[in-house]
Amino acid sequence: MFALLRRRRRAAVRRRPIPDEWRALIDRNVPYVGRLPPEDRAELFGLVQVFLAEKHFEGCGGLELTDEVRVTIAAQACVLLLHRDTDDYPNLTSILVYPTTYVVREGRRTAEGLVAEGPQARLGESWARDVVVLAWDSVLSGAADIHDGHNVVLHEFAHQLDQEGGDGDGAPALPRRSMYVAWARVLGHDFDQLVRDVAHHHRTLIDRYGATNPAEFFAVVTETFFEKPRELRARHPELYALLKEFYRQDPAA
Repeated sequence: MFALLRRRRRAAVRRRPIPDEWRALIDRNVPYVGRLPPEDRAELFGLVQVFLAEKHFEGCGGLELTDEVRVTIAAQACVLLLHRDTDDYPNLTSILVYPTTYVVREGRRTAEGLVAEGPQARLGESWARDVVVLAWDSVLSGAADIHDGHNVVLHEFAHQLDQEGGDGDGAPALPRRSMYVAWARVLGHDFDQLVRDVAHHHRTLIDRYGATNPAEFFAVVTETFFEKPRELRARHPELYALLKEFYRQDPAA
């Protein structure tokens, strides 16, 4: 009963005309959306309204939380939801936004096997399912250049999708069970290749940070899929085909 009521509520929210000022903010700050066909833009605007109705935003580090902040983040996060039969980031409750790069203290294991704790600068992070943290200046710069392969919102919300599938291991919940074998084979192969290329200092299309672990690889290739789709399709055709099936979009076209 609850699921039915939620679907009806979301359908009603999607049918509302998006406010003109929100549309203007998206057109100005998220140029990728302007490249979408009209029917995809209409679907995205509906998803944005549901996202903003259901998710809590909080300004941190002195950031004044405005509609510009909320709408700009929501529009990019909802690009990953287009055409997909999904539950709109069901585990996510809050988005924390800092004005710029923020610093956290984190433990790391040294080469000698010791654990050292120290400050680490971050542009964003996705906590265990329920919180995404973002730096506002990186949100804006990542959205402004739609061809550089770097977008912190796409990256962190790809982690959210990954975490829906379990532990956040680079294998999100796929639309068909039959995809898992191909997913493990192709992403595993391309991840291993990236690790080797980074170790040998080769130039790579996929950002080197993707060699950190399979979860970061999935988040990084999501950025590449949407921002460098033709290059990814040419150099990693099997990987592109799987991401095309997962996201139900073909940005190279």
